[in-house]
Amino acid sequence: MRMRPKKNREARMEKVEHLFMPKNEEGFIDIGSAFNENGGIFLEIGCGKGSFMEGLSAIYPEKRLVAMELVPDVLMMAMERVSRAGSENVRFICGNAESISQLVPAGSVDRLYLNFSDPWPKKRNAKRRLTSPMFLQEYKKILAPEGKIFFKTDNKGLFDYSLETLNACGYEITEVCFDLHSDPVLASENIETEYSLFPWVSGESKMYFQNIMHLIVTALVVILSLSSLIILAISSKKAGLKSLGIIAGISLFIMILGSIGTALL
Repeated sequence: MRMRPKKNREARMEKVEHLFMPKNEEGFIDIGSAFNENGGIFLEIGCGKGSFMEGLSAIYPEKRLVAMELVPDVLMMAMERVSRAGSENVRFICGNAESISQLVPAGSVDRLYLNFSDPWPKKRNAKRRLTSPMFLQEYKKILAPEGKIFFKTDNKGLFDYSLETLNACGYEITEVCFDLHSDPVLASENIETEYSLFPWVSGESKMYFQNIMHLIVTALVVILSLSSLIILAISSKKAGLKSLGIIAGISLFIMILGSIGTALL
């Protein structure tokens, strides 16, 4: 589903356009002129509405933070969020990660963050996953010699796939965690994003939510069906055949609606 264009987009973008990363004559982002700090560079690909970058800026005010987002309106909201927070060490790129090595200087990124990336669950779309071999090879070009990738997802399929591709592409996997919130080390830098704050919108959590709703609807269908049968039994003693037919029709209609609702979930 595409996001509806935001109202007053041009006026809103003008207020935060100073947060865009400038580019040099070669087309690469000009890191030197964008920041006053000289700290390491942390890059997030797919920054969403900017909650992670806002939190990261509070933890590492001395670092140079760069956020990339493909959707302009989402990027604008992220820029507005960072601007409201007064985070002075964050800059933004609007672009596709497929061309990341043509935008970010080689060997310049100390940390690369991938937070709740689109899992693209269908096999035919596997190459579009941000941890596919194509992207992982691109990341190698921009990562510093000791650079690291920090990957976080709530989708088990993408998690397993990423472990395989990272290993196949020659990355050293140093930390693997199945419950980030409970990990005594990794949880200390776990920054909540809009996806982790509202986990039902994507991935495995969406499946759990659908399963719960499925059980609720099924229970309601059973209750309504039993109630209809009881009413039908009582009415059959008091009403004629015409009334009996109407009640039976209503009962059947309720059961059909419940079945359709269950199937949709």
